[in-house]
Amino acid sequence: MNAWSHLPNAAHIDRVLESSKSHPEVWDAAWGAAYDATREAAWGAAYDATRDAAYDAARDAAYDAARDAAWYAARDAAWYAARDAARSAILALIAYDDAAKYLDMPSDQLKTWEILSEDPAAVLLLPAVIAYEKIDELETV
Repeated sequence: MNAWSHLPNAAHIDRVLESSKSHPEVWDAAWGAAYDATREAAWGAAYDATRDAAYDAARDAAYDAARDAAWYAARDAAWYAARDAARSAILALIAYDDAAKYLDMPSDQLKTWEILSEDPAAVLLLPAVIAYEKIDELETV
């Protein structure tokens, strides 16, 4: 049991942490693929909104413990860019209880949806979806 086990997206947070530890190079590449110059402003706005929502929601100690544990685990587990991608996914999964629905979308569909919806969770989860697709591809070869 970990500090975020009580959160609705706990299993997805665990998957992000495990995946970023076992495939940091894939997460690094996914970060680069998702975070190009055309998405820089959208990502910044989504990250700020999610961070603000997460900090606003962080009034209880359990949430703080989950956020901190996830933050440090991701920081220690992956390279710099991979850490940013994992941190973004974890923040989205903590701040938005319904964010996991985006993990089931193909990356090309999620790219379109993030533009149309401007949902911060969609923007922040795109690197995770790209990483998961690449990992699935590597593991089926």
